[in-house]
Amino acid sequence: MRTNQALLVLMLSVLWPSTALPFTTGNIENLFGKPESDGRVLQRSKRGWMWNQFFLLEEYTGNDHQYVGKLHSNMDKGDGTVKYVLTGDGAGTLFLIDEKSGDIHATKRLDREEKAMYTLHAKVLDRNTNAELEPDTEFNIKIHDINDNAPKFAKEIFFASVPEMSEVGTSVVTITATDADDQTYGNSAKLVYSILQGQPYFSVDSENGTIKTALPGMDREVKENYQVVIQAKDMAGQMGGLSGTTTVSITLSDVNDSPPRFANHSFRMTAVESTEIGGAVGRIRADDPDVGRNAEMEYTIVGGHDTFNIITDQMTQEGVVIIKKTLDYESKREYEFRVEVRNTYLDARFIHGLQFKDYATVKVTVEDVDEPPLFGMNPYIIEVHEDTAAGSFVGVVSARDPDADDKPVKYSIDRHTDLERLFNIDSVNGTITTLKALDREMSKWHNISVVATEINNPRQTTRVPVFIKVLDVNDNAPEFAMSYDTFVCENVKAGQLIQTISAVDTDEPLVGQHKFVFSISASNPNFTIIDREDNTANILTRRGGFSRREMSMYFLPVVISDNDYPIQSSTSTLIVRVCACDSRGNMQTCNPEVLPFSDGLTTGALVAILLCVIILLMIVVLFAALRRQRKKEPLIISKEDVRDNVVSYNDEGGGEEDTQAFDIGTLRNPEVMETNKLRRDIIPEMLFPFRRTSPIKDNADVRDFINGRLQENDSDPTAPPYDSLATYAYEGTGSLAESLSSLESAATEGDQDYDYLSNWGPQFKKLAELYIGRSPDRET
Repeated sequence: MRTNQALLVLMLSVLWPSTALPFTTGNIENLFGKPESDGRVLQRSKRGWMWNQFFLLEEYTGNDHQYVGKLHSNMDKGDGTVKYVLTGDGAGTLFLIDEKSGDIHATKRLDREEKAMYTLHAKVLDRNTNAELEPDTEFNIKIHDINDNAPKFAKEIFFASVPEMSEVGTSVVTITATDADDQTYGNSAKLVYSILQGQPYFSVDSENGTIKTALPGMDREVKENYQVVIQAKDMAGQMGGLSGTTTVSITLSDVNDSPPRFANHSFRMTAVESTEIGGAVGRIRADDPDVGRNAEMEYTIVGGHDTFNIITDQMTQEGVVIIKKTLDYESKREYEFRVEVRNTYLDARFIHGLQFKDYATVKVTVEDVDEPPLFGMNPYIIEVHEDTAAGSFVGVVSARDPDADDKPVKYSIDRHTDLERLFNIDSVNGTITTLKALDREMSKWHNISVVATEINNPRQTTRVPVFIKVLDVNDNAPEFAMSYDTFVCENVKAGQLIQTISAVDTDEPLVGQHKFVFSISASNPNFTIIDREDNTANILTRRGGFSRREMSMYFLPVVISDNDYPIQSSTSTLIVRVCACDSRGNMQTCNPEVLPFSDGLTTGALVAILLCVIILLMIVVLFAALRRQRKKEPLIISKEDVRDNVVSYNDEGGGEEDTQAFDIGTLRNPEVMETNKLRRDIIPEMLFPFRRTSPIKDNADVRDFINGRLQENDSDPTAPPYDSLATYAYEGTGSLAESLSSLESAATEGDQDYDYLSNWGPQFKKLAELYIGRSPDRET
């Protein structure tokens, strides 16, 4: 601070009320007192003052406005011309200053845990001119801590575990609390831990809150869970301090300190003799108070056993006795063996002095059941030669009742395995015979099932597979291995190779492989054969100069024989074509040449023959055309032949005489249709009976007529399989003049009488004269 200005002196302390510190320019009163009336200034020596700080107790319980201190400048003469101004943290809200006296007050209780120190600035101004009488001075108000916060733990309950049988002093868990009070001031935040509940099993370190075991030999099997209450107290545990508590749930974790034990050292079981191998007979169980892997056990049969075995069920920790060999009540009815159980995991700390295994005796009694017949073999393999006559012996199967009473059995063949009914079996002695001759080339093996059934109990059946192998007999002759396309060139020379042939035999060779012999007739002048003795042979030409004109194809019989017993042979024909080849022997064409004309046939004769052929062809074509035209019939044969076709009638014709083109009278009078009249525009694949519709009555209208004809054509089975247009016309019966059309005229014009036209008027009279004049009868 500069010496030429008045200074604000900070002299507050909660420890020494009513004291002041001398300064050259002014002083500040402390928190709880005012200067002495006589102006005395108390001296204090050897004290480290922070002259620019106020100390204020938090949570002060005095007046509503707590007195903090006083600012005073030597420029203040007491005449009211000086004004004190306060700025900074909380100025005007938390802290107020009396402008005249400089007294500072706090407006509410302050909490150090919210804010520990406030920084403010003080000014001294001239009240009239607002001129600064003292420079801006900074000072701090520090909130002094009091013990107003109790220790708190992070959670209301903690969980921890420690192995059972742990030694005394084994650390379990460390639980600490926090105190919001000032750690650096006094003992407000100095905590001491103690145990309120959980003794004598556990203890706690008073300084760091570490929980330890306090009792030896704590056994999980006796008591597993413990509730420990820990207290943290401030003020170093002194009277009047605040405290907080929490609960620690401690669980003793398991160790393998208990061996497995059988509650009953003798077990009895029963097993039926029909139990399959691997089937369970019964279960035994040992008790182990441990848990988890410490309780895992393993069961074994002491010394092993040839009929039974025991396995461990990992889910239930039980020993399961199973069968590893088929039981037979008739041979042995009771078994006894000893079982050992032991832990699979051992703890080295506890194996001394304890046997972590136990023993029990198991007795198994075999119960008798009615067993099905038992075959002497399974399966049967039988061999039989092919071509064996029906009724021949094949083999024998045998089965017996394994029960003590040995009931008789009967035999049968499952016909689902012998669909061709090739075999038969004697129901009493099991002898298999053939019903038909067997052919190895058709099937080398026959797999059938033979069923043995107890006579007294048909539900007891057993089936066995019988494999019948058909042995080969040399009953097939060798033949060509393939179809050969052989040709010989016209310019071939004698001794030239034209084909290499080979053979196959469906029979099996007796030893090794087949040996075939090839031969042809020795008198063949054209070809010869050379056996290569490797089941192939070469076909060679015996002469040269073959001619297609003389013979285009040769048939060469080749005899092939085998060497098995009995010897089989066959004759296969090799077709050799004669072809034209180039100089290298490559085939060019194999078609026979056209024979040239003989010298005696002249060119004129050839031309005459050709003309005759042409004329004959023309006559045939003309005859076919005439025949086809004659077969074509008129579109409408008679007025009864009604078709669903569109007919163009545009010929003026000769009046009534022109009635062959189209007779529409049929549509006018449907009653004249003949029965069973088929359509002529198609040839039906089969004849259907014609269904004639009932004639339309005289008083029917046109719509009924059209609908009737439409239904008739839709239901006609002889209608053509293509779309056609049907036209229907019907004049009706309501006209007094009736129809004027000549199409309804009688068959002959002589039957027509046109005199009635004269009664219709002058116009029709002229018409009647024209028709009467043209009548043949009138003309004659």
